[in-house]
Amino acid sequence: MSEWERVCALDALTPDRGAAALVGGHQVAVFRLSAGDVHAVDHLDPFSRANVMARGLVGSRQGVPTIASPMHKQSFDLRTGQCLDDPDVSLRVWPTRVSGGWVEILNEARSGAA
Repeated sequence: MSEWERVCALDALTPDRGAAALVGGHQVAVFRLSAGDVHAVDHLDPFSRANVMARGLVGSRQGVPTIASPMHKQSFDLRTGQCLDDPDVSLRVWPTRVSGGWVEILNEARSGAA
């Protein structure tokens, strides 16, 4: 079953900076872009295996909003999670919405999850 989980007030997020949140037991990196969009991806960097993506550098590449890993600088599309430097690697993207001034992330239960 999927449900929206409130993670923080929108105003608590600094534009173009990340924040870490715990959603259904998973560490998620949440980003509020200066344009107003809110994105969430896995906090775990697939290259270094460290939970650091919320500390990454927000930017863009050819109009695509990106997050660059603070460890090895690989860039990921914030919309799709696809690594722009290695097409075989991606981050999980978490659906987000803003409701009543709160950022919510869709917690999609996986089979076998407690």
